[in-house]
Amino acid sequence: MTPQLQQAIKLLQLSNVELTEFVEQELERNPMLERDEGERRGDDRQEPAETGDAQGDGDDFESDNLDTIDFSAPEPAEISDAKELDADLDNTYTNDSVSDSGTPFDHGTYADTPVRGGSGFDMLAPDLEQTLSDTVSLRDHLMAQLGMEFTEPVDKVIGLHLIDLLDDAGYLTADLQAVADALGCPLDTVEAGLAKMQALDPPGIFARDLRECLALQLKDRDRLDPCMEAFLDNLDLLAKRDFTALANACGADADDVADMVMEIKSLNPKPATAFDNSVTQPITPDVLMRARSGGGWIIELNTDTLQRVLVNNSYYAHVSRHARSKKEKQYITEQHQSANWLVKSLHQRATTILKVATELVTQQEKFFTHGVQHLKPLVLRDIAEAIEMHESTVSRVTSNKYMATPRGIYELKYFFTSAIASTGGGDAHSAESVRHRIKSLIDAEPPKKILSDDKIVALLKADGVDIARRTVAKYREAMGIPSSVQRRREKASPG
Repeated sequence: MTPQLQQAIKLLQLSNVELTEFVEQELERNPMLERDEGERRGDDRQEPAETGDAQGDGDDFESDNLDTIDFSAPEPAEISDAKELDADLDNTYTNDSVSDSGTPFDHGTYADTPVRGGSGFDMLAPDLEQTLSDTVSLRDHLMAQLGMEFTEPVDKVIGLHLIDLLDDAGYLTADLQAVADALGCPLDTVEAGLAKMQALDPPGIFARDLRECLALQLKDRDRLDPCMEAFLDNLDLLAKRDFTALANACGADADDVADMVMEIKSLNPKPATAFDNSVTQPITPDVLMRARSGGGWIIELNTDTLQRVLVNNSYYAHVSRHARSKKEKQYITEQHQSANWLVKSLHQRATTILKVATELVTQQEKFFTHGVQHLKPLVLRDIAEAIEMHESTVSRVTSNKYMATPRGIYELKYFFTSAIASTGGGDAHSAESVRHRIKSLIDAEPPKKILSDDKIVALLKADGVDIARRTVAKYREAMGIPSSVQRRREKASPG
């Protein structure tokens, strides 16, 4: 594989942010390149591809000069008297326990709702080994679970929309009816999707209020009994420090109430704050989609993400004439060839993205027209065959590329079957293959070195599989495999 081909392949899989950084480096490195600062001529303007009655194949993008080319429990303490309890509560449950920084859902601008997300550790309370891992954003953490846990396209798309509607504390502030209207599906379908998303990590995520957030975490700990539910139904009494009334409401004595208070304090009222939101970046779509008058759709590249560079042929001619040594001439020639190849590669990347996006819209036209329940199963091969490209090319093009549609912003690969992300940005892994690898690792573990779920996570990540401990536990339990403690006892017992 030639260096030029390697570069072309690399450019295909870069996001528009990564591409911008790459082009900036090339502009600094290669004197034969210059930024295209000029206005595009009318005859060089990009012609959008169309679907429907006047479907295009994306080739209209061609132009002659190729310049149109992307949440804390304090330490558990003895509750000796009401004053100590009051002091602790002052720092935990006040009227502003829930962040109000989230933007209310706007019925009229759903498609323009910004994609939100943060960055942080994989677990709420990571151990030392986990803190040494690379941090991930909350959105990426949830998206990875979404790809692993959900197989139905409808559930995945609903989940994606709900992720993008989380506020900074991890609460869902949107009106579910508005979500249903935007996706073209019944309200109960969205509610069912929300229930599935509330089972994801971190516990308490996607709650709509403080009570639900705490209830989700207690349910995760298998501690949501009737007495605790009554406690959660009377959080106002907790805020008022009316412990007598609270005990009566729960049908419990003072010691039970104190225990429940301590358990509540160990929970996280803001599950998203375990993730660092300081590096949040809005997603800028690479492709724009809009309805075409008379039917069909217009798909075009977002000119704000296109990198426009030109080869400075005048400078090339000038320095070529004044080159003195063979080494200088060779350097000039290599830089000129590299510049030409970059311009060509950028143009080819843009053309390929447009062609793939156009075919995706064609394949999923009923979803865009009639709603989420009309999503069709789709694999890379379907697109690759339709546009006569290799599956690996389509895979690279659809990763980290986003399309703004009337139903929201989607990563192009989101319309394909579910898969588990690769830690290095390579090929994704099917959920079934990951289950098989977990079983293989456990089957091969020596009796004196039983693998914990955390260790399995580390082994899988070292092998390129981006997965959370909670997901490993779910897969293990689904396969009927006992915990590491149980397996250690079984293998240690004679016979």
